[in-house]
Amino acid sequence: MALQSTAMLESLRAILAIPSPTGLTTQALQWCADELLAMGVKAEFSAKGALRWSVGAGKKPARAILAHIDTLGAMVKEIKYNGRLKLSMLGGYDWGTVEGEYCLVHTQSGQCISGTVVNVRQSTHVWGVALSENKRSAETLEIRLDAMHNNRAINTSLEARAIGVGVGDFVSWQPRTEVFDNGYIKSRFLDNKAGVVILLAVTKELLTQAKKLPTRVDFVLSNYEEVGHGAAGMVASDVAEVVAVDMAAVGEGQTSLETHCTLCVKDSGGPYDHQLSQMLRQAAIQAGIDLRIDIYPFYSSDATAAWNAGLDARCALIGPGVDASHSYERTHVSALLDTAKLLLEYLKNQ
Repeated sequence: MALQSTAMLESLRAILAIPSPTGLTTQALQWCADELLAMGVKAEFSAKGALRWSVGAGKKPARAILAHIDTLGAMVKEIKYNGRLKLSMLGGYDWGTVEGEYCLVHTQSGQCISGTVVNVRQSTHVWGVALSENKRSAETLEIRLDAMHNNRAINTSLEARAIGVGVGDFVSWQPRTEVFDNGYIKSRFLDNKAGVVILLAVTKELLTQAKKLPTRVDFVLSNYEEVGHGAAGMVASDVAEVVAVDMAAVGEGQTSLETHCTLCVKDSGGPYDHQLSQMLRQAAIQAGIDLRIDIYPFYSSDATAAWNAGLDARCALIGPGVDASHSYERTHVSALLDTAKLLLEYLKNQ
């Protein structure tokens, strides 16, 4: 097997550096399309903006592998009287996980303006204990812009508008990616850009054995998963089996680990298909993978969205273990490799 951890990590660094909050994913998806074209694969954009491509052929019902490229973020809800920005959340997270985060405001002109998410009672020297008592919410967090107008600090809503900021502008958090020699990776948005690079690595490997595949394999990178309808309508009608690749949440009461691949057998949408999950368990045994099994009560996936849209296919969910999901996350390169190996083992089986 030609899977290379170095290549996967290089791809992961590159895609993490491209902002892609839900609704603003075109640049990141174009990067993926260019990577695929370099492999000799021509991907297509759906009307909804998702990216799709296929490997192999065959007369049997096809298989589909899903992942999402959109990430958590925000939009400008209001330009406050003092030139600071009130936010509307994109995706589901706790406001406390982004307090102090560096961010970019993506204006309609294409300019990116740097800022920081701060509390409305930011200074302990001004507010004292009132700062710690302040609940973190859309009402108490705001963006302080690192910008000036006419050589003066932004202090009014008119000055913020004058530099191009407007209601509806997208806001992306800085990923702050670090990769360590021991294999650990910490960054925002490993959910689910780790899944994206796994699909690209699997595609590259499958191209060397496409004639041996029992059926066609479709790949879909969705762009609205974090808001609940990612892969809805994105899967072809002749697909009989769907495997979603997304992060596996690590925490107390879970079997998932950052160093391993996990099979999720149930989430907020109910149980995944038992027969397909059993096939993945068997594929893990064949590939020598220590597969973790878990249930996530506060979770849904692209497969859930496809089912909710009426897809008549078996669905399952796997992914690399990720600690501190929807916050500043961490995983390990071994989890990425095991997830890719599991997919390859499954896809070559009848």
